[in-house]
Amino acid sequence: MSATTLRSKRRQEQIQRRRAQRKLRQRQKAEGLEPFPTATISNGTSEWATIDEEKQARQEAVEEQLRVYRTVLPVLLKRLEKIPDPRNPKTIQHKSTVLMLYGILSFVFQMASRREANREMTMPQFQENLKLLFPELESVPHQDTLNRLLANIPVDQIQDTLVELIQHFIRNKKFYRYLVSHDYPIAIDGTQKQVRNLCWAEECLQRHVQHKEKNGTVTIRPQYYVYVLEANFAFPNGMTIPLMSEFLSGTETDPASSKQDCELKAFKRLAQRIRERFPRLPIQVLLDGLYPSGPVLELCRRYHWQFMIVLQDDSLPSVWEEVRGLEKLQKQNRFERNWGDRRQRFRWVNDLEYRYGPNERKRQTIHVVICEERWEEIDADARIVEKTSRHAWISSQPLSRSNVHELCNLGARHRWAIESSILVEKRHGYQYEHCFSKNWEAMRGYHFLMRLGHLINILAQKTERLAQIARKRGLRGLIQFIRDTCKGPWLDADRIRQLHASSLQLRLE
Repeated sequence: MSATTLRSKRRQEQIQRRRAQRKLRQRQKAEGLEPFPTATISNGTSEWATIDEEKQARQEAVEEQLRVYRTVLPVLLKRLEKIPDPRNPKTIQHKSTVLMLYGILSFVFQMASRREANREMTMPQFQENLKLLFPELESVPHQDTLNRLLANIPVDQIQDTLVELIQHFIRNKKFYRYLVSHDYPIAIDGTQKQVRNLCWAEECLQRHVQHKEKNGTVTIRPQYYVYVLEANFAFPNGMTIPLMSEFLSGTETDPASSKQDCELKAFKRLAQRIRERFPRLPIQVLLDGLYPSGPVLELCRRYHWQFMIVLQDDSLPSVWEEVRGLEKLQKQNRFERNWGDRRQRFRWVNDLEYRYGPNERKRQTIHVVICEERWEEIDADARIVEKTSRHAWISSQPLSRSNVHELCNLGARHRWAIESSILVEKRHGYQYEHCFSKNWEAMRGYHFLMRLGHLINILAQKTERLAQIARKRGLRGLIQFIRDTCKGPWLDADRIRQLHASSLQLRLE
C-alpha cells in the first residue's frame, strides 16, 4: 500500500469517527446526557494582528499575574522573615527572604534546574523585569547561595509558610464556594520523588531489585529512593491546592521490628500535623485503597474528620460479606442519575459494624456505597461501544438519596485530583523528581519552595483573565507566555508601578 493510499485511508477513518461521535453526542444530548467539557488547546494562528496588540495582551497577562503576587507576597514574606538565618550578617549580600523569594520564582517560571535558573534569570532584561515586578529583589542571587542557605535553616518552616498562607485564604473565605457537604476535602496520596543506585543520604529508603548484568546473569542489588506523602485540598471545581508534605525517612526505622518507615506511619504523622494546624476546620479526607483499616478509621473519628475511603474488592472481607447480605434486604437504598455522559446506579448499606484489633474487641460503625456506571464511546472502527466501571467507598456519614451524589461524585471521585496534581509537578515543568540538591535538608527545602510556586500558579490560573488565556494556550502555555514576556522588553514600567501603588484583591473564578 502506497503512502498516499495509506494517508487517504486514515483520513477516511478519521472522518467516519468524527461523524459517529457527532451522532453519538446528538443522541446523548436528546437523552439528557451532557459530556463534561474538555480543555483543548487552540489549533489556530496568532490571535493578534499587530505588535501593539501582542504587547497589550502580554502587559495585561503579567499585570493579572502581578495581582496574585502582590496578594500573596505580603503574607509570604512576613512569615519567611521569621525563619532564623545562621549566616554572618556582616558578610551576606542577599537577605534570606530575597533568596527564598528567588527560589519560589524559579519554580513559578518553571526553571528545570539550578543551572537553568542561573542562566535564564540572570539575563539583563529578565533581571530588569524581575526588579520591576518585585522591588524586594535588589539583585538576582546565584542558586548556589540559596542551596547553602537551605542546607542550614529549619526548612520545615518554609512549609509552615505555605500552611499559614492557606489559613489566610480560609479566613477570608476564598474557598468557601467549593466545599463538599460543608467540609474541606483533603486528598492524601504517596509518591516516589527520586531513585538512585547510591545512598546519597542516610534518610533515603532502601529496597532490593533485580539487575541484569552484561553476561546475562540476574543479581539482586540495593536501590535507594525518596518517598513523600502529599496532602492537597481537592475541590470539585478542579482546583487542587498544595497543603502539606511528609517525607518518609530511613532514620524512622522501628528498632523492634527493623521495619522501614512506610506510608501508613507517615499518614499518622501527617494527620497529626494537619490536626494541629487546623483544629476546628471541618475536614473530609479522601483516601485510596491502602487506607481502609481500623486504626485509620479510629484516627479520623478521633480528629472529628469525615472520610471517603476507596474500598477494593479484596479489602475488609468481613465488611463485604455484610454488604452482600444486607443490600438484599435494603432495596430502598438505591438511586439512579445521569452525571455528565454517564448513567450511574448507586446502592449503599448503612450502619455496618466493623470489628478489628486483638480478638476483634474494637469496632467502628461505617457505611458502604457502590457506584456502577456505564457510558458509550466511539472505538477505532467508528463503532459505538459501551463501557462500564464500578467504584466502592467507605463513608463516615450515612448515605441517602439527598447526599450520595455530593459525597461520591463531588467528593470521593475527586481524590484523583491529587494524582493529577502530582503528575503535573512531575511532568509539566515543576521537576518534582529532580532533587536540586544532594543535601537532604536543602532537597526538602527546594521541594517546599516548589509547592509554594505551584500554589501561586494555580491561584493565577484561576483568576478570570488568566483563565481565558489558559483555555486557549493550556496551563503550561500560559506560564511560558508570561515567562517569555518577562524575558523581553514588552512591559510598560509606568503601568506596573501604578499597579504596585493600587489596592489589589484576589478574585477567583
